[in-house]
Amino acid sequence: MQTFDLEAQGLRDLNTTLQAQSKETNQTKWEIVNAKGSHAIAVGLDAPIEVNVMGSTGYYCAGMNKQATVRVHGSAGPGVAENMMSGTVIIEGDASQYAGATAHGGTLVIKGNASSRCGISMKGIDIIVHGNIGHMSAFMAQSGNMVVCGDAGDALGDSLYEARLFVRGSVKSLGADCIEKEMRPEHIEILKDLLERGECDAKPEEFKRYGSARKLYNFNIDNAY
Repeated sequence: MQTFDLEAQGLRDLNTTLQAQSKETNQTKWEIVNAKGSHAIAVGLDAPIEVNVMGSTGYYCAGMNKQATVRVHGSAGPGVAENMMSGTVIIEGDASQYAGATAHGGTLVIKGNASSRCGISMKGIDIIVHGNIGHMSAFMAQSGNMVVCGDAGDALGDSLYEARLFVRGSVKSLGADCIEKEMRPEHIEILKDLLERGECDAKPEEFKRYGSARKLYNFNIDNAY
């Protein structure tokens, strides 16, 4: 285990060191101490390493992640795992606004609650939230899966494309072109796998599925006038 004191050694040295790791590294496990809400911790990683952040983080933690597993032993500020490509990011506490925004792949697990715009414009990421999510979550979500074990706020899935949304609790309101859909056996299997990866013991049968009505992104001549 490699220990990095962020307060003593600085953010630039931390990210430079982590970004320099490769598939051939033998320094595969890292622990970051004295995070103290710092921004942009562990961004741009591209190696199969494990990074444990001991404490809460600020903006854009684990942004642009590829391959790495980043676990935050606290809460995360806005934009955690933004534009992630692969790998896993786990938040033991809560996450602020637009968690997982524009992310193309990988898995984001939030064991607390997520604020507004969770998964905005998601493009292939899987997001599993143990608690609730705020308003406008999955806005313009294009692909991937979002699992919410608690409740969802206003305008869930507004202007949704082809992402799948699974919610166990209540939904305050659905956004434009987002509708409830049938939960078929193949969706139960998909959800079962997501819950296991998300370290969540909820039952797939307890969830409802939401998706796109596919009306907004098809051209309709009546809308041209």
